[in-house]
Amino acid sequence: MTDTEIQLQRPKRADALRNYEKLVAAARAVFTEDGTSAPLEDVAERAGVGIGTLYRHFPTRQALLEAVYVDEVEAMARAADELSGLPPWEALSLWLHQYVGFAATKRALNEALVETAPDSNVLLTCRTALTGAGTGLIERAQSAGVIRPDTNFSDVVRMVAGIAMVPTEDAEQKDRLVDLALDGLRYRP
Repeated sequence: MTDTEIQLQRPKRADALRNYEKLVAAARAVFTEDGTSAPLEDVAERAGVGIGTLYRHFPTRQALLEAVYVDEVEAMARAADELSGLPPWEALSLWLHQYVGFAATKRALNEALVETAPDSNVLLTCRTALTGAGTGLIERAQSAGVIRPDTNFSDVVRMVAGIAMVPTEDAEQKDRLVDLALDGLRYRP
């Protein structure tokens, strides 16, 4: 996914780009810890910049939410590309394990964006990019005969997203649940 596809422009100057990236990383952390309605002052403070710098980059909370969401989706799409050199089962398995962490953040951001801008092009473009990345991994694994031919990305991502939402104090439990789910995806003639 390119910046032009998602219609967000990142700063060009090196210092502005650093501040932009620090703000997006800080917002991700603050929104994950305190929810998407956390004070933007907390985001600026965590990024080590003033509130004016935050507002120069993100004039609205919506703009910041979109930037964090796009950054997360771009990371998942890049991961799918980076994993494509691995054997199909391994690539799919690693990507879905990474998706569990993404899904928890994605859900809160998605809900906030739908609430404030339900017709956002950003949401549609991100959904398309994520579906394309995941579908490529699924179809590659199906072509290699390592996962069931009677499933698709929508089925698999809903299953894994459900696992991501399971409340647990044992962080490793979600990994075990994903492994169990993946075992059910394996092709068995």
